[in-house]
Amino acid sequence: MDVPEEQTTFEIGVVVPKRSVKAEDEAFDCVEVLVNEFKKVGLIVERVLGVADEFIKLAAPLETLGRAAAWLKIRKPTRIGMELQFEWEELKAFERQPDGSLFSWCERFHCYHHLIYGIENKSQSAVTLKCDGKELQWEVGEYLLQKLESKGIVKQVYPLHDEKKRKKLLRCWALHWWDFTNQPVDEIYSYFGTKIAVYFAFLGMYTRWLLFPAAFGLTLQIIDFGSSQLLVLPIFFVSVVLWAIMFSQFWKRKNSALLARWKISYSMEADLGYKLLGMEWSSLQSPVELIRKWGTDKKKEKEMFQRHEWLGWFMRFRNDALVILSIICLQLPFELAYAHTYEIMESDVMKFGLTAIYLFAIQYLTQVGGKVSVKLIKYENNENKEKRADSLVYKVFGLYFMQTYIGVFYHALLHRSFSTLRQVLIQRLLVSEVLQNLWENSLPYLKYSYRKYRIRSKKKREKESTGKIQFSSRVEKEYLKPSYSATIGEELEDGLFDDILELALQFGMIMMFASAFPLAFAFAILNNITEIRTDALKLLTMFKRPVPRAAATIGAWVNIFQFLTVMSICTNCALLAWLYDQEGKWKIEPGLAAILVMEHALLMIKFGFSRFVPEEPAWVRANRVKNATEAQNICSKQLLMSISRKKESDGIKEE
Repeated sequence: MDVPEEQTTFEIGVVVPKRSVKAEDEAFDCVEVLVNEFKKVGLIVERVLGVADEFIKLAAPLETLGRAAAWLKIRKPTRIGMELQFEWEELKAFERQPDGSLFSWCERFHCYHHLIYGIENKSQSAVTLKCDGKELQWEVGEYLLQKLESKGIVKQVYPLHDEKKRKKLLRCWALHWWDFTNQPVDEIYSYFGTKIAVYFAFLGMYTRWLLFPAAFGLTLQIIDFGSSQLLVLPIFFVSVVLWAIMFSQFWKRKNSALLARWKISYSMEADLGYKLLGMEWSSLQSPVELIRKWGTDKKKEKEMFQRHEWLGWFMRFRNDALVILSIICLQLPFELAYAHTYEIMESDVMKFGLTAIYLFAIQYLTQVGGKVSVKLIKYENNENKEKRADSLVYKVFGLYFMQTYIGVFYHALLHRSFSTLRQVLIQRLLVSEVLQNLWENSLPYLKYSYRKYRIRSKKKREKESTGKIQFSSRVEKEYLKPSYSATIGEELEDGLFDDILELALQFGMIMMFASAFPLAFAFAILNNITEIRTDALKLLTMFKRPVPRAAATIGAWVNIFQFLTVMSICTNCALLAWLYDQEGKWKIEPGLAAILVMEHALLMIKFGFSRFVPEEPAWVRANRVKNATEAQNICSKQLLMSISRKKESDGIKEE
């Protein structure tokens, strides 16, 4: 069979200890056995000696990946638009990726994981493995890599950067400043996978859309409207809310268009939980297994589904209620106490010390809240890892929402002064975002430098050498870099949690207090332009290559942005009411009545706009219908041909 050529690159690294002495019998040395087993499953292996460890680089020819994909039953789109289970012998029938490769990075990583973690002892007896004078038994049916990881022989398995593609992305993306928001989203998808590509597409679109409110807010700041300010601010507020509503809906359309361009099948009505890496029902095994026990009893089958559905809903409701009550009863008093104490303190030194204590305490409380949320999620009936991650996002965002906005609400309610509120917003937007960017970009480099320093110090003590120790191999340098992980833990989320959280908190700050500080949108757009490039540099140079995620959207964050839009309608109407009612008498005068009417009208527009603007572009919907029609016609023709052949064979038998 004529197989199209694809460039084979090393994409996986395995870290093992460097041997101090040569093994007497290399045939049973655990690292030698591991390397031989890698070769047996069709992987290309290269061994590299580093300063402190040895590294095994792995690459896979297209056929090896294709056989693994067929065994895993990965579903891929075909040229007629229909998703079918991949078959190596029929690879020409399947669509290729935007970069021309057969498999996406997410699919390739999944195949690598199956190949290297699926190596098991299929012999008739246990195999004795040796490592630095120690022996261990590789039992029959036991997986080799898991065994070596449990014994500390394999230290880590991680994705490797492709230097050619990485340097290309550095030139055309991270270091390309001429077009502030333009990004090579297709190349990002091919290199990092769907989730990260969707995040950067969202960040780019969000930054472009900020141009309108930023220009409007800057105009309000420069021009003195005098007595007309009471009319201009409501117009600005209404414009900003309409802008946020349209942005949310048009982002969904863009997301749908991106998935269609990347040949990812995901309908708006379908639940993503039923499709992960092209494998249906991959993680929703519990009710299916239970139903199989009942056979063909449809009544019991229906009862089982209903019981599973309501039990899952109840467990999620219980966990959400626990988190909300904990935030109200524990975090809210703590935040209010800090805001009140900060306000009554007169010494700047004491305020600085109080803020330092507060920041330390709130970081600890957030980590505790994240760990508690992860434990609660384990008892929920979520369909897959992405659904569990969304549940975690909702719970942890509540903690961040309270600690970010309660102080601002306190100042707004207590002082009812736009000037005081502006000072607080400037402090939060400028100081916190600048410090956050400096911290998140310097911390990975500090971690990397510290790990190199520890290895150098250890080697100098062992060798008693004063010469400089160089890290020459790129695979070792990548190993020393930190992983792209979330501050709340790596179990369900990666570093995207912190990046999207920063955007969500910024969006809430500029939207909920837009009437008090219109200039905040200009600060936000400057920050986001820098954020695009710094996040790109961070992923390409400061971290290991992230493990790809199959999620096709930004998940729960879409609903959080919509929630913040609704909150902004309420908060801005309250701010405008305070502006009109400076005496605090709360009389229903024409101005206040107009604000109440405007609030209800905006809420109706918010919930009705989605009915008029479809979440799927017309060309995507037409293409999907066309593909479905073609697939149906082909299936109909094949069915008719099989019926005709059967009829002919039956006629021959009768004669």
